[in-house]
Order: sequence, then C-alpha cells, then structure tokens
Amino acid sequence: MNAHGCCELGSHGSVRKTLAQRCLASIGWIVPGAILAFLPKCPACLAAYVAIGTGVGLSVSTATSLRMVLLIVCVGSLTYHLASRLWRSVRFQSRPTA
Repeated sequence: MNAHGCCELGSHGSVRKTLAQRCLASIGWIVPGAILAFLPKCPACLAAYVAIGTGVGLSVSTATSLRMVLLIVCVGSLTYHLASRLWRSVRFQSRPTA
C-alpha cells in the first residue's frame, strides 16, 4: 500500500474516463435515433418547424435538401456505430484465451 494518494487518483480517473466514454457512446446512438424518430416526412413541415424554432424561413426545396442530408448523416452515423460495435465483438471473440 502506497502512503501517497497518487496511485488512487489514477485509478479513479480511469474509471471516470471509461464512464465518460460510455456516455458518449450512448449519445452517439441516442441523438441520431431521436432525430430520425422526430424528423417529419413532409418537407413543408420541416420548414415550418425550423421557422418556429429559429425564426428563419426555409423554402420547400431547401427543406427537402436539409431533410435528405439529415437522413443520410443519421443513418450513416448509426451504421458506423453498429459496424464498430460488431467489429469489436468479433475482434474480442476471436482472441485466443491463454
């Protein structure tokens, strides 16, 4: 046992870092999923939501483009998170146990 507290602080710091990483990973799943769940199907509705929320008016063609960009980014993000999670699970399962 060490009389100095430096070793104990290091272990608590790594636990916090792991917790922070887990929270960020959860946010990486929740935010794109929530955007996809609440994204309106109608571009005019999206333009109205943007106008109500920000006061900036959008044309229907701009709202259509914005909707497609949001769809592509959210689906791409969720696909990336799924692929990285699958890659980690396959990588850890293929490790030989000693």
